[in-house]
Amino acid sequence: MTIVVGINAFHGDSSACILRDGRLVAAVEEERFRRVKHWAGFPSQSIAYCLKEAGATLSDVTHLAINQDPHAHLLRKITYTLLHRPSLRFIADRMRNKGMRMGVPELLAREFPGQNFRGQVHAIEHHLAHLASAFYASPFEEASVVSVDGFGDFASTAWGVGSGTTIDLRGRIFFPHSLGTFYQAITQFIGFPNYGDEYKVMGLAPYGRDVWRRQMEQIVRLREDGGFELDLRFFRHHNEKVDYEWDGG
Repeated sequence: MTIVVGINAFHGDSSACILRDGRLVAAVEEERFRRVKHWAGFPSQSIAYCLKEAGATLSDVTHLAINQDPHAHLLRKITYTLLHRPSLRFIADRMRNKGMRMGVPELLAREFPGQNFRGQVHAIEHHLAHLASAFYASPFEEASVVSVDGFGDFASTAWGVGSGTTIDLRGRIFFPHSLGTFYQAITQFIGFPNYGDEYKVMGLAPYGRDVWRRQMEQIVRLREDGGFELDLRFFRHHNEKVDYEWDGG
């Protein structure tokens, strides 16, 4: 019997799921137990719930997957840091976040005393995790797959082709260009300041009128290859108004 636990940790809406021999048994978000909306941290209570639903202990888990790979696009991260010299506070925050994510075995030992985890920990690139969650649960044997996010593992967008049990990534859009972060910035700029408020704006959008399209086309420029670029002057101009979050890598 193969038991796989997947976790989203140290990011908003932390959660866990469990599969037994390839079949989903349980999945839940940590906020359901802690009663804190968009709770971020290590989803220990979600893991415990999933194990209980599967009738298993941590010792029975064969594989544990986390939805970020700190080694992905490492050269790009280093190059960007050297060229743009972000603040030491920003770098320290990212290193602290990475350190927590890389300590999963230690956290499991602390949160589940007496349950010896003997499985393997797998760091899955952020967008590949997104694409897998959509394609492998779909009824299609082959499909185009696209992930558009804020940021994860230094990329904001990834696309490719899913076929059978494989996903072939064909392209990515890297930091600092991100439709997800742009959407978050606009959401905060028009008065919805909290993390997760984007769904409110999405729900209100059908009731609005298309009066800012020309300005939007000046900010988000489509490329001939299907990619896009953001005019970062918008972000610099409104920096005092908008509070940015870097999701992940």
